[in-house]
Formats: sequence, structure tokens, C-alpha cells
Amino acid sequence: MERYNKDLLNTLYYKMYKIRRFEENIESFFLNGEIPGFVHLYIGEEAIASGVCASLTDKDYIASTHRGHGHTIAKGADLNKVMAEIFGKKTGFCKGKGGSMHIADFSVGMLGANGVVGGGFNLAVGAALAIKKQKRDNVSVVFFGDGASNRGTFHEALNLASVWKLPVVFVCENNEWASTTPYRTTTSVADISTRAAGYSMASKIADGNDVFDVYESFKEALDYVKAGNGPFFLEAKTYRIKGHYVGDPELYRTKEEVQKVFDENNPIDRFEEKVLIEGLMTEVELEEIRIKVENEIKEAINFALNSEFPDPSELFDDLYV
Repeated sequence: MERYNKDLLNTLYYKMYKIRRFEENIESFFLNGEIPGFVHLYIGEEAIASGVCASLTDKDYIASTHRGHGHTIAKGADLNKVMAEIFGKKTGFCKGKGGSMHIADFSVGMLGANGVVGGGFNLAVGAALAIKKQKRDNVSVVFFGDGASNRGTFHEALNLASVWKLPVVFVCENNEWASTTPYRTTTSVADISTRAAGYSMASKIADGNDVFDVYESFKEALDYVKAGNGPFFLEAKTYRIKGHYVGDPELYRTKEEVQKVFDENNPIDRFEEKVLIEGLMTEVELEEIRIKVENEIKEAINFALNSEFPDPSELFDDLYV
């Protein structure tokens, strides 16, 4: 644990806790009917986005999914604008027109969440191609779920990334559920990273509920890609704690199953236990971060609630033709 200085520990915990509290508040507001559209929560998967993005800079790119709040926050997007966008307000990143599934912030390299399953693969590969053509040192990362690995875009992207030796890391968040379907019933391999071998691509499996393992594994991937070896495939094993969307009746699994997994693998609890036992952080230091996050969440909520909705006359503004 020598490489984990206090700043890095603070960053990992801060990102994870901010995502958790953001999502818990979003869930509450949505259930109260105050947020339009659909919302897909990242609760229980915070270690993946946090562990990955801790090694990235604003010049590195990420492409996200329909479950993209966590990636957006971990990448450093302005929390006020993230909250406003989900509330459909004109002060949001997409002026309230994108909503939960289409948040983007190019200023920090967040190329966008995506309402299309598997829609981020080729965006990330395109960004990696640009990096290589322009001889830059940054990388591109695409987050995706186990279900998206069965889409054609997955195979297209892996193939070209490997052929052209592009600086892209494929991060599979294997949370075991593709909408209402357990991945084991629709996927031909137990470990999705096995598929990387078909494209001569290096791969690794990480414990997606352990932010330290995610961080270490991604650092390995990052070093590999930056050395000019081509793409890397990282599979992070986790579990989707919430339903496919807020309001999902979840008739396909039991509450007992979900609770058992969460109790045993809550990434925030695991982080707190580890740093306290090993004397890396104190409870006072953890509480200071929690207080900071609560204040930021409160500020973001006030910003969103006090912002205006876009005017209907702006419906066709900001369109590309």
C-alpha cells in the first residue's frame, strides 16, 4: 500500500462517496416525481469509475453508458451542471435536453453517456484513432456492461482497435445483469475478458468492488497502452444493486439475494474498513470528506431546483445538421 499517499486515498474515497450520495439523492427525487424521463443508478459500482478515473487527466477521453452518472462525476464534471441536466434544466450540460442518459462534458474529456446499449465503443475507438494520428500521449477509455459485449459494435471496435494498435482501454463493468436478464443465460463465456484473446488483445480481471484492485489493474492497463502496445481489456466483476431503472419491479431476482451481495461487497464499506484497519486514514478524515460531499450535493440540488427549464421555443436550437 506504499503507493497510496494521502492525496490518492482522499481522491478515491471522495469520488466513491460523492457518486453514492449523488445517486441516492437522485433516486429520492425521481421517486417523488421531480425528475423527468428514466434514471439508471450506479449505486454499488462506484469503485470502478473511481478507480479508473483516478489515473486519468482532463485530456484523456471516456465514453459512457446509459448508467453514466458515476463515470461523469468520477471524471470531474461540474456537479451542479450534472444535477441540473438530470432535472431537465437549461443550466445543465446539454441545456436540459439530454437528461440522465446523455450527459457530456468535453472540457474534462467526458464524450457522453449513451442511451444506446453498446453505443460508446466506436466513439472511444474514434477518439483513440485521433490521439494516435495527432501523436498525443493521452488515452481513450470506454465503459460498458456485460450485455453490451454481445452487440456487434463491441466486436467491430475490438477488432479495429487491435488492428491499428490504438490507445484505448475497454472497461467491462460486469454487473451480472443485462436489463432483466442474467448474463450467464445470454453470454457464451463466464469471463467476458476471454473474448479479448480473439482479437490478440491483452486482458485482466479485477474485483470491481475493490477500488484498490481496480486502480492497480487499470494502472497496468494504462502503462501497457501508453507504451504503444495497443488496446487493453479490463473486466471489473461487480453486481447491479439497483434495478435496471428506478421503478423496476425486479421480478427476476429476490431482495434477499441483492442485499446479501451488497452487505458483503459494498465498495465504500470495504474501503473504509481497509484504510482504518491499516491505519491509512482516520475516522475523522473520512468524516471530513463525507461532510464536504454533503455540502456539494446540497449546493448542486439548490442549483438545479432554482434553475429554469428550457423554453419550448429553444426546442430546435443546438442541433447539428
